[in-house]
Amino acid sequence: MPVLNPPHPGLRHEIFRVERILHPESDLPPRRQHKVIAVMPAYNAERTLAATLADVPVGSIDEVILVDDGSTDRTVQVAREMGLTVIVHPENRGYGGNQKTCYKTALEHGADVVVMIHPDYQYDSRVIPHAVGIVELGICDVVLGNRVRSRAEALSGGMPWWKYLANRGLTAFENLALGQNLGDFHSGFRVYRRDVLERIPFEDNSDDFVFDTQFLVQAVHYGFRLGDVPVPVRYFADASSINFQRSVRYGLATVGTVGRWWLHRVGLWPSRLFTP
Repeated sequence: MPVLNPPHPGLRHEIFRVERILHPESDLPPRRQHKVIAVMPAYNAERTLAATLADVPVGSIDEVILVDDGSTDRTVQVAREMGLTVIVHPENRGYGGNQKTCYKTALEHGADVVVMIHPDYQYDSRVIPHAVGIVELGICDVVLGNRVRSRAEALSGGMPWWKYLANRGLTAFENLALGQNLGDFHSGFRVYRRDVLERIPFEDNSDDFVFDTQFLVQAVHYGFRLGDVPVPVRYFADASSINFQRSVRYGLATVGTVGRWWLHRVGLWPSRLFTP
């Protein structure tokens, strides 16, 4: 006969009753034990910022930090009117440079869990508490939003066919090379445990879009657990997206980052990106 696992320690001396789940003593949800801060790397997000925040479930985050990267519209004014914590880069430092400020500020403000979401209303903010919960439960250290639950949904949501093919090819390559099983390596919705940001030397990363790839390869290198959740996305005129030419450069830089990690791993070409 198979050996059964022992009962849960909390159930040894009493009978569990389902009423405890269906009818709790209080209608109030349990208070979170972790400080959750959302960071938004922003550039000309005046028209989409309010819609992005409107979908965030009430009580799921403790603070929103917006880092404006030299916007030419009213992003800063709108963010301040909404009561967000606003950091301003007088000049554009690039997508990676923006995230560096986001994460440093979130750590300084005492975040236990950091949610990175673009303020362009492309990613569905309603999934925030679910992605955060996976990190809080200790199941994963990094959780990404997977935009490609199925090909039909991705394309019907407006993802260009060439972007879809590039995403599928790069994600398959990265999963194979890094030993992972993610559905989308290039998502702009991410959740990090605090110690991930404390241990990874992200200050040495690029200030350009390849920052995201470098960060995930570093997370794998340092032994953090990566996972993902499906997240609906929208592609429209005001949603930020890089053009075909920059996408090609990003794809080549992604392949180069993975190759550089392998060279570091076998000792042929040490890199500061993978050195504490």
